[in-house]
Amino acid sequence: MRLVFWAAFWAFLTDQASKYLVVHGLNLAERGQIDVFPPFLRFRMAWNEGVNFGLFAHDSDAARWILITIAAVICLFVLFWVRRDPPGRIGLISAGVLIGGAIGNVIDRLLYGAVADFLNMSCCGINNPFAFNLADVWIFAGAIGLAIFGGSEKAS
Repeated sequence: MRLVFWAAFWAFLTDQASKYLVVHGLNLAERGQIDVFPPFLRFRMAWNEGVNFGLFAHDSDAARWILITIAAVICLFVLFWVRRDPPGRIGLISAGVLIGGAIGNVIDRLLYGAVADFLNMSCCGINNPFAFNLADVWIFAGAIGLAIFGGSEKAS
């Protein structure tokens, strides 16, 4: 379980540090957009009050607390799962980065009332209007890792 803790810690730390540096350090909240390597990478400020891509955003305090509760329940479920049926090393790291990313987005909801999204990537003539953050990357990577490597270490 130590591996899960450290993976969660580093995922959480990189997420929160990147948000602080970009949103506050580069003043993206005021500037709105910074072209880093257009069109491939832009920092585009988006306050996400819903789930991915702003789904289920109701601009209400109740919705915010429901999303916080869901994230906490998912984190507890993942912890219970990997403790009860421990996967291999990659599965444990996957669980940790998923939990660290989820906690990063929960902290945003507690501090700002919404998740700070700022990474915007487009390619090959496709203009992506959506923004995301490192927590989203960690959650996605962790979920994929758990789907692939989440089986019991005994079964390997």
